[in-house]
Amino acid sequence: MSKSKQKYFESFQSEKIYHIYNHAVGNENLFRNRENYLYFLKKYGQYIQPVCKTFAYCLIPNHFHFLIEIRSIEELYNHFKFLKSGDNIIKFEDFNGPEFVMQQFSNLFNAYAKAYNKRYKRRGALFNDYLRRKIVDQARYFSTLIYYIHTNAIHHKFCNNISDWEFTSYESILSGKPTKLEREQAISWFGDSKDFSEFHHKKPSLWKPDEIRELEFL
Repeated sequence: MSKSKQKYFESFQSEKIYHIYNHAVGNENLFRNRENYLYFLKKYGQYIQPVCKTFAYCLIPNHFHFLIEIRSIEELYNHFKFLKSGDNIIKFEDFNGPEFVMQQFSNLFNAYAKAYNKRYKRRGALFNDYLRRKIVDQARYFSTLIYYIHTNAIHHKFCNNISDWEFTSYESILSGKPTKLEREQAISWFGDSKDFSEFHHKKPSLWKPDEIRELEFL
């Protein structure tokens, strides 16, 4: 595997921020109707929210993007113990946090694909066989990546305005309603909520062409 691709397969690290994304196999869609989107988000909350903080997301018919932070090793271990209640629990020093996180993603995809296949009477894999992930370690990258995620439906021509696409975190971050998103931290990368909104309604010129290409499924 080339070094340029290897970064998409490296193990997760606790308390690090990642852009994660995946695509349906072939020409299949992951989401055919509103019910599919809601079910996927429900399962995401069940499997991933306990092991990751979520700053932004977008779901479109054939792929998704999330910006997440892996929780601390202590939090991961506590959730592992919760899930294994009544079983023999491995010791903290023997606990493999990154492996546990990957297992939770695998559980999410398997649970969703099983329900999807049953609903549409299909067989076989639904997701690409790997979850792409890229560590986010540059300050300027945070805000621009959130912008990219929130405008992904526009980029792929599913809508014309950012508020028109239901299945992103944009409106949830701006609203005052309770949310499991890391709202305050996401907004702080822009300044305040006004800065957050204004940034999303202008096209940033911070991206390099090769960075855009890395985010696409070509």
